[in-house]
Amino acid sequence: MKEGWEIKKLGNISDIKTGKSNAEDADTNGEYTFFDRSKKIKKSNRFLFDCETLIIPGEGSQFFPRYFSGKFDLHQRVYSISNFHDSANIRFIEYFLVFNHKHFENVAVGATVKSLRLRHFTEIEIPLPPLPEQQRIVSILDKCFSAIERSRNNAEQNLKNAKELFESYLQGVFEKKGDGWEEKTLGEVCDFSNGKAHEKIIDGDGKYILINSKFVSSEGQKFKRTTSMLSPLYKGDIVFVMSDVPNGKTLAKCFLVDKDDTYSLNQRICVIRSNNYDKRFLYYHLNRHRYLLSFNNGENQTNLRKNDILNTPLFLMPNEEQQTIVRQLDAIKIETQKMEAIYQKKIADLEELKKSVLQKAFAGELKVSELGSVGLKDDKIKMNT
Repeated sequence: MKEGWEIKKLGNISDIKTGKSNAEDADTNGEYTFFDRSKKIKKSNRFLFDCETLIIPGEGSQFFPRYFSGKFDLHQRVYSISNFHDSANIRFIEYFLVFNHKHFENVAVGATVKSLRLRHFTEIEIPLPPLPEQQRIVSILDKCFSAIERSRNNAEQNLKNAKELFESYLQGVFEKKGDGWEEKTLGEVCDFSNGKAHEKIIDGDGKYILINSKFVSSEGQKFKRTTSMLSPLYKGDIVFVMSDVPNGKTLAKCFLVDKDDTYSLNQRICVIRSNNYDKRFLYYHLNRHRYLLSFNNGENQTNLRKNDILNTPLFLMPNEEQQTIVRQLDAIKIETQKMEAIYQKKIADLEELKKSVLQKAFAGELKVSELGSVGLKDDKIKMNT
């Protein structure tokens, strides 16, 4: 440890308490901020605390601190860390708990829902430099994190723009109806069948990849395996999500099968087949039919009915023109995927940069003179560490 720094336990330099309220105490018209176990900040008609504090949920999968100052209500399974000793800067502690958030994930108890106990907070050891040094480090981290956040927002917006570029081009292709185009419904030109429930689902050694809503939404990146082939799929089949969990955002998405005999279809995922039209043309055509979301029914789970899908309008043209459109869309998709990969890597690199800066800060290696200025140019962060 750097000379002049001390190790202090969090319980010795602060007061750590839980609230007394429950989820039903939330009121959208309440006057005071209400913190419960969710990420969403709610309102309450009463306040239990009036102070500068760090809020950390006592249950969940992630345990990041949230800074707050003022009057607030608190759930009984949420912790407030406040009344810090004069030797500790609350923002310095906040950054340390962000840096050390994996500690909470590792010590949390419980098989299904992970929970934290008071001892998990009181026994945390925090490296404390003299107060002026804490304040300087906080000032530097504020500037760094502000610059990183701006760059992250830019990258996320660029990622969104890249996705929207392809979506816009896709919509435009089918809005300009040419000579010889005819309108039919999906049910007139395609066969339709549902998947089936799979009882035997395993993660590793199953012969078949199970297609579910997560598989379709991630275009094959997330999958489970099954030992049963209840609903075989073949190259050129299009699978379509008919049900979705709340806020899942996978409803009406589709996936084009590119191999024979390696997939099996889960329930509430349908398969669409046609031997008369270009498979990739139909796949792209169905990708633009997000309007089907307006037909969903069900409150806890969104659903599409078979008839809604069969009545989907298709604009069809001669096969040669279909293939031309497919080549154009394939080329645009490749370019937009390259752009998406660049921005996704940028976002990942920014997360690593945050970790690196925090590592230096709490190892006493953060050089104030070198990190005093953070420059952004062409969406790139330039930082000397």
